[in-house]
Amino acid sequence: MLKTKKWSGHWKASKRPVKQRRYSKNAPKHVVKKFMSVHLSKDLRKKYSTRNILVRKGDKIKVMRGEFAKKEGRVSRVNYKRRKVYAENIDLIKRAGAKAQVGLQPSNLMIIELNLDDKRRMKKFTSKEKK
Repeated sequence: MLKTKKWSGHWKASKRPVKQRRYSKNAPKHVVKKFMSVHLSKDLRKKYSTRNILVRKGDKIKVMRGEFAKKEGRVSRVNYKRRKVYAENIDLIKRAGAKAQVGLQPSNLMIIELNLDDKRRMKKFTSKEKK
């Protein structure tokens, strides 16, 4: 029986994919949440003076890479356990003809419109704008 190495926050970087996969697979939930960061579009980046932000339900995203590149849609749900983002209008058509939402990797996305219904999230942006 193989013993998996315990997750360490002191790990810096490695070129070895095995180590990178081990780091992300064994990461605790508060670190996994940071993996769900998505780039902002250029105008949002300039407006809020930040490069990326955690994706939330209601944000409008654009797929930058992969099979669904250049498609846009609203985020319908975010699955932290699987590290996937699901968006409306980005569906896969099954053989039987049914539609299924596709899980997208956050690194392949860009936020083009933010959902600012949450007061906490809005507060974070207004504090950055004033600086």
